[in-house]
Amino acid sequence: MLNISQVERDTGLSKDTLRMWERRYGFPQPGRDAFGERLYDAPQVDKLRVIKRLMDAGQRPGRLMDKSFEELTALAAQQTVARADGTPPAAHTDLIALLQSHDSPALEQHLTHLLLRQGLQQFVLATLAPLNVAVGEAWARGDLAIFEEHLYTERVQGVLRSAIQSMSRRQDSPRVLLTTLPQEQHALGLLMVETLLASERVPCIALGTQTPLQDIATAAAAHRADIVALSFSDAFPLRAAAAGIASLRPDLAPSTTLWVGGSLVARLKQLPRGVCRIQSLADVLPALEAWRSASNRSAPG
Repeated sequence: MLNISQVERDTGLSKDTLRMWERRYGFPQPGRDAFGERLYDAPQVDKLRVIKRLMDAGQRPGRLMDKSFEELTALAAQQTVARADGTPPAAHTDLIALLQSHDSPALEQHLTHLLLRQGLQQFVLATLAPLNVAVGEAWARGDLAIFEEHLYTERVQGVLRSAIQSMSRRQDSPRVLLTTLPQEQHALGLLMVETLLASERVPCIALGTQTPLQDIATAAAAHRADIVALSFSDAFPLRAAAAGIASLRPDLAPSTTLWVGGSLVARLKQLPRGVCRIQSLADVLPALEAWRSASNRSAPG
């Protein structure tokens, strides 16, 4: 039996999301300990993992809750087959083999070699983004355990942070503040955005995840941020995302642009003025160029 904090860490689903699903869908159905705290058994946690994986692939939670674990795993397997395009790239196969061998130093060396050979932008956009999907699909097939997927995430974060620290900064670049709203714990997407910006020598102020709205606005003012970038995974409640964006935008300086990205943002129908939708990682650098062009047009002289 796992408590709600352990389930949050294991599945990547926030406590608020778990409680909301319990009320809205009747799943999960945790027991209670002697102190009234929620406890989740292994079958429920297994099902939550698969639901999270399917949501990351674009499925809506309301269509998944009533399905059995077997139906969900079959659906995950079908999506894996549907996305497959011939033989997996050798880099994917080699990396998954390293994860299965639990050779952490070799895994980090392999990732570092790919980065040095390809450069930051190519590594993030052409290799790391599809590699994240490949690792998730390997987990869905049962080829990787959850701890192996966590190991992958930790090693990727270490490689990217080392690369970011080695990059110089341009003083005339925008100051970008990176974070997520409360309930959103996914940090890898933010780090990949920071890496892409670092490749353009753009300094970032990374606050990590789950920053309260008022603190985001305060930090943006304190750092004189030109851009505030928020990331939303598909598991984040849609209404909470829309409300948070609408609440934060007036608290930022008019000259500060608000970027919102992640797998959820395609479902946001309308965004307030001064908010830029980042549909994918590939849109980050064009959005940066658009900001620079607008900044040059508004500059005096």
